[in-house]
Amino acid sequence: MNRLPSPAGLAAPGPHGDGRRRRIGLLGGSFNPAHDGHRHVAEQARRALRLDQVWLLVSPGNPLKPRAGMAPFARRLASAEAIADGVRVVATGLEAAIGQRYSARTLARLQRLFPRVRFVWIIGADNLWQLPRWRRWRALAARTPIAVLPRPGWTDRAPSVAAASTLRRHRRLPGALLAPGGHPHAGWSLVPAREHPASATALRRAGHDITGTG
Repeated sequence: MNRLPSPAGLAAPGPHGDGRRRRIGLLGGSFNPAHDGHRHVAEQARRALRLDQVWLLVSPGNPLKPRAGMAPFARRLASAEAIADGVRVVATGLEAAIGQRYSARTLARLQRLFPRVRFVWIIGADNLWQLPRWRRWRALAARTPIAVLPRPGWTDRAPSVAAASTLRRHRRLPGALLAPGGHPHAGWSLVPAREHPASATALRRAGHDITGTG
């Protein structure tokens, strides 16, 4: 049985390598800190796509974000655990455990470990704009369905950003995103949901400090 490494202090979601057919949503991020908006996105995606679980993938260090102001990994993981229920929404430090910082590599590893699991990558509409900056983003989009959830200020703009234009012919309705069909290229979908105003940046500016520095 394959198992993900689970060093002390790192959470690993569920039983690993057991071969069950499951539908798992992956919501990655710095979670600096995790907040109700993250939980809202996870729950909306889980319900809309009929997922068995959503994993909150706490990044050991986002290559696109500055280190200044970034809380220690253990604190960010703890903040994600605080908004998860441990059953339907699970916080995990598995990227740190397997030594990955890039989403495409993480997904490739997970797809090898769990060949019968249907993974879907969950992002906010603001991250759809940033997607072309991700390493090997086209490979990620080709092999893994992407669910795009509303974010204030970005929802209406999402269909016109560069990534949406590039992937235009692969766009599907949410109900068809994980449907079997033998498509050679994975699809992506804009999932209708209520916007949630919370943001980590706003929380930090308001003095919510999880860095342990002050």
